[in-house]
Amino acid sequence: MSIQFEFAPHQAASLAIAGGDTRFPVRRVYCVGRNYAGHAREMGSDPDREPPFFFSKPGDADAVVPVAPGTTAELPFPPQTSNFHYECELVVAIGKGGANIAVADAHSHVFGYAVGLDMTRRDLQGKMKDAGRPWEIGKAFDFSAPVGPVHRAADVPGVEDAAISLTVDGVTKQSSHVTHLTWSIAETIANLSTLFTLQPGDLIFSGTPEGVGAVQRGQTIVGHVDGLTDIAVRYV
Repeated sequence: MSIQFEFAPHQAASLAIAGGDTRFPVRRVYCVGRNYAGHAREMGSDPDREPPFFFSKPGDADAVVPVAPGTTAELPFPPQTSNFHYECELVVAIGKGGANIAVADAHSHVFGYAVGLDMTRRDLQGKMKDAGRPWEIGKAFDFSAPVGPVHRAADVPGVEDAAISLTVDGVTKQSSHVTHLTWSIAETIANLSTLFTLQPGDLIFSGTPEGVGAVQRGQTIVGHVDGLTDIAVRYV
């Protein structure tokens, strides 16, 4: 017996896979908070004492925005914010699920990598933090997670040693190196898998370096990680 829905099921997000015609279906989106020491300090935290922590964004097509190579995605500027921030991140695409994954085994669960933007309504996030409430309104809104094409891990063996940067209208705002992660990709996967059973299709935003700041309507943001396809967006 086929299932009958009252209305069409909501569309899941999917991302292009570099060098092919297939797509990466998105299941869940996990984000690591303050995973670069410089960013932790600029946000008022002590990176030497803080263990990794996680938050989520929706995995649906309203939040995760696939950005095609060579294009600038024009997205609606979000409502209810006057302090809208960019955060450039290396995104890890999970291809094999598991729980309680050992650090030594973590890379065998990685399908590939992409460049992503963890866009943030910083003023709303700050209000929730001050009140001890969840961050969803600051992090999990529509169009909050633009992501470029996923590159298979075997095609980008040096990506975890890569430079990461972001420009706004051609001016460099973030510039660092993936090796500066407080918790490596393998450590992040291992830690996250003790809290959730990871599944194929999960994305992990691995953290952003220092230099986050506000973006205004009409400005063009370009995120870059050496070896991966750049991502360009404009909120209008």
